[in-house]
Amino acid sequence: MSEAATDPATPAVAWNRDRTLSPFENLMWRAECKPMLRSTGVVVELLDHPPDHARLVAAHEWGTRLLAPLRHRVVEDPLAVSAPRWVVDQDFDLAYHLRVARLSEPGGIEQALAFAQGIAMAPFDRARPLWEAVLLEGFADGRAAYLLKLHHSITDGQGMVQMLDILHGRGAEAGRAGSLPVPAPENITGTGLAITGVIGAPQRLFGGALKGAGRLLAGAEQLVTHPGSALDVARYVQSLGRMLGPPPASGSVLLAQRNLNRRYGMLEVPLSQLRAAGRAAGGTVNDAFLAGLVGGMRRYHAHHGVDLEALTVAFPISLRSGDDPLGSNRFAGARILAPVAESDPAERIRIIGARTRAAREEPAIAFMDAIAPVLSRLPAILAATMTERVTRSIDLQASNIRGLDRPAYLAGARVQRTFAFGAAPGPAVMVTMMSYEGICCIALTINAAAVPDHEILLECIHDGLTEVVALKTPEPAVTVLGAAG
Repeated sequence: MSEAATDPATPAVAWNRDRTLSPFENLMWRAECKPMLRSTGVVVELLDHPPDHARLVAAHEWGTRLLAPLRHRVVEDPLAVSAPRWVVDQDFDLAYHLRVARLSEPGGIEQALAFAQGIAMAPFDRARPLWEAVLLEGFADGRAAYLLKLHHSITDGQGMVQMLDILHGRGAEAGRAGSLPVPAPENITGTGLAITGVIGAPQRLFGGALKGAGRLLAGAEQLVTHPGSALDVARYVQSLGRMLGPPPASGSVLLAQRNLNRRYGMLEVPLSQLRAAGRAAGGTVNDAFLAGLVGGMRRYHAHHGVDLEALTVAFPISLRSGDDPLGSNRFAGARILAPVAESDPAERIRIIGARTRAAREEPAIAFMDAIAPVLSRLPAILAATMTERVTRSIDLQASNIRGLDRPAYLAGARVQRTFAFGAAPGPAVMVTMMSYEGICCIALTINAAAVPDHEILLECIHDGLTEVVALKTPEPAVTVLGAAG
């Protein structure tokens, strides 16, 4: 966070304008009755030097007043009639959310990652705002690390970049932050939400029935006046079957186990090299990224003497439009059959590119918007069990996020790299690539039971990405920065 000049009248104050959790966010929130499904991510920023502590505290004080979710907690209706709601935390204490720690000297990336994965595995206090931050000092080379732990219900990956853009300064010197008011307290309780929900239930049911009948009549009229729309309906139904059906490939026997423990690893590669590799095979940066990960999985299985033809890869697709407010969660999940057995990296890029394009064009890609309201009303344990069956079937989940393309500063310290360790509620391996100033920062969140030798997997992913980048670059610059023990 930074003291960068920001007018409180800017769109930042409208962050997460809708004060209720969306049905999808509610589903993520309630699914945590199963600890395996905790939706917690950690951003790790490497800084050129430790910022001044007083300046760091002042920057967080300013930032939490600017962006509403950072001073809001979730209040639930005990009857689950009304959706959970963001409410100002009257007991907000910045000292609880922000702290400074020092690594055992000589400190380095490995110790910082071990610290980060430790706080990631700890559940949030659900009676407080859903974030924590830690400044890590004690690096042997004089650098520092800033860890920001966020709950997925606050925002998705692209929303997180919006947040970082707002809260990070553009220069080392402090800007004019101005005086921002503390959010006014709110008298909203779970009991109050329940009463409001019960009173409004008949109206919602009646209104919902009218809307449903209207959609049916409109659909019938569309079929009569435009017979070709029947084909669209059939295509949607077929697409929905693919989206809701079993995964494209049965799970890898090597990655079958799961537990609550996570292991972190980091790599980096120049964005220009990964983009050139994608273009060399007629694909995109994302196609090259996925092809490198799949190549790494092929190597990892070969290391253990396991032949694998294909595996299921899941990835998010942003549904954001220019009219969407800042923050919240606006994405859909997609999955493809990844050609693990394909040894030619160029052909792997072409196959993955074709399959990801097909996945993005699925008519039912946004089906969760339709079924999340129903799932979020189910008993929490039932909804969580259904969610776990889906997420556990995924061997590899990958996310590609376009990050900041400008220098960023945290209380005067320059951000050198930004790694986003995504929540991994079920998959064996979750890989998030976030660009920052022309560098692809690649963060691996690995389930320790699925991959007990995560250092080997990290090296295999390195080799898979190197193989892909070498399609166009004679001397690939893929670098393993570290892995937590």
